[in-house]
Amino acid sequence: MALVDIGGQLIDLDQELIESDRIECEASLAEFVKLSWEQVEPGQQYTHGWHIDFIAEHLEAMVDGQEVDGKPYNRLLVNVPPGTMKSLLIGVFMPAWVWGPCNMPSTRFLCASHSQELAVRDNMRMRRLITSEWYQERWPHVKLTADQNQKTKFENTATGWRQATSAGSITGARADFVIIDDAHSVEGANSDQQRQTTVDWFLEAVPTRVNNPDRSSIIVVMQRLHQGDISGEILDRQLGYDHIMLPMLYDPLRDLPTKLGYSDIRTQPGELLFPDRFPKDVVDRDRKIMGEYAFAGQMQQEPAPRGGGIIRSETWLKWEGEKDQFPEFDYILASLDTAYTEKAEGDYSAITVWGVFSFDSVSQANKLFGPDGRTIQIERTFGELLPKVMMIDAWQEKLSLHDLVNKVALTCRLRKVDKLLIESTAAGISVSQELRRLYSHENFAVQLQPVGRFDKTARLYSVQHLFDEGMIYAPDKDWADIVIQQVSVFPKGKHDDLVDTVSQALRHLRDLGMMQRAPERIAELDDIKRQPTKEPAPLYPA
Repeated sequence: MALVDIGGQLIDLDQELIESDRIECEASLAEFVKLSWEQVEPGQQYTHGWHIDFIAEHLEAMVDGQEVDGKPYNRLLVNVPPGTMKSLLIGVFMPAWVWGPCNMPSTRFLCASHSQELAVRDNMRMRRLITSEWYQERWPHVKLTADQNQKTKFENTATGWRQATSAGSITGARADFVIIDDAHSVEGANSDQQRQTTVDWFLEAVPTRVNNPDRSSIIVVMQRLHQGDISGEILDRQLGYDHIMLPMLYDPLRDLPTKLGYSDIRTQPGELLFPDRFPKDVVDRDRKIMGEYAFAGQMQQEPAPRGGGIIRSETWLKWEGEKDQFPEFDYILASLDTAYTEKAEGDYSAITVWGVFSFDSVSQANKLFGPDGRTIQIERTFGELLPKVMMIDAWQEKLSLHDLVNKVALTCRLRKVDKLLIESTAAGISVSQELRRLYSHENFAVQLQPVGRFDKTARLYSVQHLFDEGMIYAPDKDWADIVIQQVSVFPKGKHDDLVDTVSQALRHLRDLGMMQRAPERIAELDDIKRQPTKEPAPLYPA
């Protein structure tokens, strides 16, 4: 007790401080975090960022029972980078704030993470906070029971509790707040099976674990790891969650206000989220170590680098010809990925159609090697043309075998396809057999492509240079944009059916010698000039 005589009156400074803390904490979750930080992380200095206030305001609205457009504000998705205090703020400080400063000790919290170890870690942090002398002096009404005080679950005398569990194992318990904190591990998100299992658990089990379906809250906080992760499902399905998305580097194109009307306070592209903790040199260092894929998802909350990963969207050249007017094609190839099923959960069947055409080699050589001092002389008497490829059609649908065969045949007929390429899988063999049985009179050939020994990622990498060297075109069409987008986010995208058709087609044309690169052709011409009696090889093999 520290008694001080002020104007003849003895004042207990310790009690004054306690009362002051109570008032400040009752008014603000962010202030509670600042004042109670030492009880949770005594060895770490607290560093405040504006984003903590931003997120805290939305959590306060949920606790207060605020309504938006006449509906309870009780669904929140938070995508922020690791190391920005997301788990501590939402899973540790917020529940302790609800029990103490908000005087709602009967509130129940069910908290899940991708591992039991992480879930228990935050359980113990909150228990350490509410049992601390500092907390008990200010909110003595929060007392834990002796018979339910474990690492995975502890309960207070007002019947409120906090339980920790791993994602996928929520059973029995129902809570007022269900907090899902990083339900995907990095490895799990990259596994189609593990990721889908976690997503199914979230969609099917989590909604049944709330006390009151109308009023109870679900909070999802995570870093983005894949387009098809839980965040992706929430956004794609428009499940009614308010979305807080704060990338490490500000991106004005993705800045949207929340349902409460809050917006990112940053204004300059690339502006840092938390410079006091993550200055530019640290962010640059981590970006180099993590690589573009990991940085895009975990730091930028966009599970593919801006413009794409293996094949960047800007490397597709836009066809500037007249509307619906393509150049004269020397060869047209269709590439089909088969998965005939009409079930909603099934894969798509997808097709892309490609036309091979040519540009003048001299102008293209100048374009490729430019005014960098390198001069390339090519005799115009050779009349050489360098090949280009344009995507001229594409679609993806879930179809039965009969409908798929008919639609593929129609596409090949309309686009005057010379060859249809189908990967030699069980489904592909069935489709090719039906096409040959029903449409053998058509002008297009059907060829089964052996399943290669390389995986999908390796196949796409094998044609990456064709895009980088400006050999691939696409028209300004909505269907083309769908293909470009799906390719750009691979292998982090939700679907990859169109991607498979792209790599299959371009790899096939490359193997046939129909996609000769400019440096290869120029080297061949130089060799011919050194040996005048040697005849140039045809551009397209017979």
